[in-house]
Amino acid sequence: MILRPSIGAKAAANRPRKHYGKLRQVDRGLLVAFVALMLCGLVVLYAASYYNAQDRGSALSEVYSQLMGIAAGALLMLFLLRLDYRILARAQISGSLLAISVALLILVAIPGVGRLVNGSRRWLRLGPVSFQPSELAKYAVILHLARLLSRRRYDVTRFFRGLVPALLFPGIMFLLILFQPNLSTAGSILIVSAVMVMVAGARWWHLGVVAAGGIALGTYYALSEEYRRARLMSFRNPFAYLSNEGYQLSQSLLAFGSGGLFGMGLGKGRQKYAFLPYPESDFIFAVVGEDLGLVGCVAVLALFAAFVFFGLRVAIRCRDRFGSLLAGGITAMIGVQTVLNVAVVIGLMPTTGLPLPFFSSGGTSISILMGAAAILMNISASEQRDGDF
Repeated sequence: MILRPSIGAKAAANRPRKHYGKLRQVDRGLLVAFVALMLCGLVVLYAASYYNAQDRGSALSEVYSQLMGIAAGALLMLFLLRLDYRILARAQISGSLLAISVALLILVAIPGVGRLVNGSRRWLRLGPVSFQPSELAKYAVILHLARLLSRRRYDVTRFFRGLVPALLFPGIMFLLILFQPNLSTAGSILIVSAVMVMVAGARWWHLGVVAAGGIALGTYYALSEEYRRARLMSFRNPFAYLSNEGYQLSQSLLAFGSGGLFGMGLGKGRQKYAFLPYPESDFIFAVVGEDLGLVGCVAVLALFAAFVFFGLRVAIRCRDRFGSLLAGGITAMIGVQTVLNVAVVIGLMPTTGLPLPFFSSGGTSISILMGAAAILMNISASEQRDGDF
């Protein structure tokens, strides 16, 4: 006997699935890693910032600012989790984000509009809110590439008609951010873009040509100014330049040396007491090393590794090319930014200003990061639902 589906069952099967109105179930491993990083980030941020924050009236002022960003990020997550992520593949959305990012980066470069802090012009202020447009630009590029490379007739194996057009907007973002100057963020955009076109099928020798050009440009940029040459030399031996360019890295290495295997105890490290510059932002991982020691550093890096693992698993399992590229790009950006930040803090790279995801202070940056994580969770939930259908 053959069981035939009823008319009602056929109608239910053919009815478009609802993507709005309720939260979907996300990948549990990804969700646990995300929550753990958020909680650890808040705890470490308090330990890193309470001493300097007292000068602003409250030891919790930096944490309060971060919580405001997290609250905004939570609202953004709720919206993006209810959204069908495939809507993001529309050219109007990715094009609008690119245009807004380019416009904001141009505004940053205008004297009197962009805020000049420590010789770098990276911030815009809108009323009481100050933010870095480069944070939005990173994910605008990822969305643009995911949409472009997922087009059926787009052939990324062709150099001038495939690879070069794909890297046009990442190159524009790179140059605009480089002028701030912010080599680490600009470089992370190019690295993630290269990863995405490689995964999409670009030829290795084409990528080699682009990489050679990028290395040549980066070398020229690093050696073109005296302070950049000095910073490069200080990276090789920071204690020889302790009074100027090597001071920040030297204090960071002293923090790791003081922490030893198990650390001095959460909040008990001494380098944050006006010795280590920016302990709450770019060099917050040094606070982890001093307070929690090698064990704490390994634990934090394990959380990041877990997040990247589950993010890449989402990208691999997604049967939608756009969703797979988008998930892979978001995961790669978070992973690359983590690696670059840690490499700078432990002295494997020249000192540059790049925050540690989920840990460094910055209300707007944590909001945008949470939104990116929500898209990643959205893709995982959609794939799970489609697989169970």
